Amino acid sequence: MKYRINRKTGDRISEIGLGSAYLFEVGMKDGVAALETAFEGGINYFDLAAGDGASFPIWGEAFSGVRKDVLYQIHFGADYSAGTYGWSLDLDTVKRSVDLQLKQLKTDYIDYGFIHCQDELSDWETYKKNGVYDHVLELNRAGVVRHLGLSSHTPSVIHKIMDEVDVDMLMFSVNPAYDYGQGEYAHGSVDERSEVYRRCEIEGVGISVMKPFSGGQLLDEKQSPFGKALTEYQCIRYALDKPGVLTVLPGAKNADEIKSLLAYYDKSEEETDYSVISTFAPPQASGKCVYCNHCKPCPAGIDVGLVNKYYDLARAGDALAAEHYRTLGVNAADCVGCGHCNSRCPFSVRQSERMQEINEYFK
Repeated sequence: MKYRINRKTGDRISEIGLGSAYLFEVGMKDGVAALETAFEGGINYFDLAAGDGASFPIWGEAFSGVRKDVLYQIHFGADYSAGTYGWSLDLDTVKRSVDLQLKQLKTDYIDYGFIHCQDELSDWETYKKNGVYDHVLELNRAGVVRHLGLSSHTPSVIHKIMDEVDVDMLMFSVNPAYDYGQGEYAHGSVDERSEVYRRCEIEGVGISVMKPFSGGQLLDEKQSPFGKALTEYQCIRYALDKPGVLTVLPGAKNADEIKSLLAYYDKSEEETDYSVISTFAPPQASGKCVYCNHCKPCPAGIDVGLVNKYYDLARAGDALAAEHYRTLGVNAADCVGCGHCNSRCPFSVRQSERMQEINEYFK
């Protein structure tokens, strides 16, 4: 397992985390075995917007003895009063749901308390008006909620709330389908969604990724909005390559599926290469580097994707990205203009010309 640091909280977070949508389906024994497999494989970050309330006792049984070694994100607005998942902006309902979750999880604190599922500006106004946000802040001051999170699918709403709230983690839906305008939660244009990634990277707000497989559609050629299937490993790498992303949270319901996810680290560059998405990228995505590194290897040893990422972030105002660029042993100044990257780029980026542009910028 590899880990990334949340710059705002200092937490060391596993690149692959785990969602909780399906675990309840297998029952206590197999569910605990699945979670123990995840923990033994290095997974330490877990989203608890569960598909069913029956999931929480499974987590409590599996992790009560190692609670200090795992991180939970719990959602203020996810309602389990009817057993299955529901959504509520009512303060009393939210309080009862969170209290129930803590009891069944056998814990008395929340690592990341999330402002849950704010997809419309009206949701945020109601959330504040009903006192739910004030309740989250109260628990934060009391130390019950250690850090603040926000869950949303909508870039414009994310920016509005981040303008008002000092959040430490954003839960955002990241996959090629949504980024390219395909699917139920494909909110925002290519550029608007890219701006979310850049803002989070610049401000140190970590992104935990929901729906990395677009609800499984991207893994099935017949269901994929593009008529082509990707592998789970291509989707995971795609999300991890986005600025700001700390962890990807796929769902799994048994130990075998957990092991399959962990096999990501055994895969070759070719097996995780997601450049096939260029065949269904919209016109506005052409000519924009997505940091896929399909252009590797560079004869001069330049990490072209990373150089592009630092450049894009630095232009958006990220001083830290500029510092990182200047510490690279090989950078855009070392480009020999051979054109190898140009010929391999599936997004039609003229990388050799871009290396000149980047070099001039940082000079």
